Amino acid sequence: MEQLQKNQEELQAQEDALRALETSLQKKEKDLNALNTALAEREKRVNELEAMIAKKDAAVAALKDKVKAALLGFENNGLTIEQKNGKVYVSLDESLLFSSGSYNVGSKGITVLKKLAVVLEQSPDINVLVEGHTDNVPMKSQGAIADNWDLSVKRATSVVKIMTSNSKVNPKRLTAAGRGEYLPLDLSNTAEGRKKNRRIEVILTPKLDELFELLGE
Repeated sequence: MEQLQKNQEELQAQEDALRALETSLQKKEKDLNALNTALAEREKRVNELEAMIAKKDAAVAALKDKVKAALLGFENNGLTIEQKNGKVYVSLDESLLFSSGSYNVGSKGITVLKKLAVVLEQSPDINVLVEGHTDNVPMKSQGAIADNWDLSVKRATSVVKIMTSNSKVNPKRLTAAGRGEYLPLDLSNTAEGRKKNRRIEVILTPKLDELFELLGE
């Protein structure tokens, strides 16, 4: 009877251990299922993000092609068009737009800006940043122009005004900024290098509201 009692106790202990193991396994299975669900949801979101980024990249490439087609004949004649960092950069030499030390756009520059404005008018989901850049040669105060930084701001503003006054582009989409001499393309400090640095950069950026909303979620 004592041995039987002992065997029953050992059996009960084994059954209790087995139940504890089953409970532990069930919990682990539940946790694993939850993890798999979370991973599947994350993979879905990653795929959505990748698809959205690919869509934006395609839109930027298409925008670059539109700009190149609109400005055919001007490219490499004082104008370059480049796609990088998910944006389109349209760089216009000083000689294409302005006389030395002036912020009044010449007739050739007006023609270019009008053509560019037409593309922007057809691309409402694009924000536009117009940056004025100068060389590092100090400029003496000339009436309304105090220095190089002032000149860069006024040139950017002149470009923005021409594009908005000759198209239906919403002014809210455009920003005029002056960089002065502080973001040069060429650091050689030669006459040719300073010429490259005197320019207007029109930076076209697709709106990323959908992408930011998805990231926020």
